[in-house]
Amino acid sequence: MIQFLETASATGAGNLITLVLPMVIVIVFMYLILYLPQRRQEKKDTEMRNSIDVGDEVVTIGGIVGRVAAIGTKDDTFVLETTSDRVKIRMRRSAISSVNKLDDQLNKDKEKSKDEAKKDSAPLKK
Repeated sequence: MIQFLETASATGAGNLITLVLPMVIVIVFMYLILYLPQRRQEKKDTEMRNSIDVGDEVVTIGGIVGRVAAIGTKDDTFVLETTSDRVKIRMRRSAISSVNKLDDQLNKDKEKSKDEAKKDSAPLKK
């Protein structure tokens, strides 16, 4: 009789492990595959939105493209200048989809002008 109770308790613990282990594996899998990458992306987006400066080119979630004309000091808003007519729209930072830094564009323009200068100074081959 005692031997029967010992084997019953041992198989009960084995059944418990076989029931709990797959659930633990699924929870760890969901955490690693879904939660961590989303959290990293949110950090990048927040960092990008907090790094905007006046003059940066911004694309909003709604697809509006323009340059930042002013940044609010009290709230998290900014003023977006959209066209050559200088239409200004006040928006929240959370509406920013992407930022093209002014420094990046200046560097691209400089590289482009250097490339054009090299092409113009290259001797013509016949």
